[in-house]
Amino acid sequence: MNKKLPNVFANKNASVVNNNLETYYSSTNNQVNKNNVINDNIKSIIIKKKINDLFSGNFIYKVNAIVTTKDGDKEVVLIAKNNDSLLTIKNESIKISDIIDIKKI
Repeated sequence: MNKKLPNVFANKNASVVNNNLETYYSSTNNQVNKNNVINDNIKSIIIKKKINDLFSGNFIYKVNAIVTTKDGDKEVVLIAKNNDSLLTIKNESIKISDIIDIKKI
């Protein structure tokens, strides 16, 4: 049973192969984007919670607040809340999506 194998089955190249030196992992890039989306969602939830806290409790006609938006800080008197905006006593509408922070004075 000591027959030699035919030459077809012999491996002629016995050198070390290094063809996987460079790799790319795309999952790390996706992870950064997922974290940004999660952080944006958390920020919007926190802002909505702060707005609900301002208008909660007893019936409040006027709420003095400092609203920080993308354009800057504004000292306003809030009188109403809609699904997507706040209404001031000067009949200005502030979009909730533009609000970065809100504080009661």
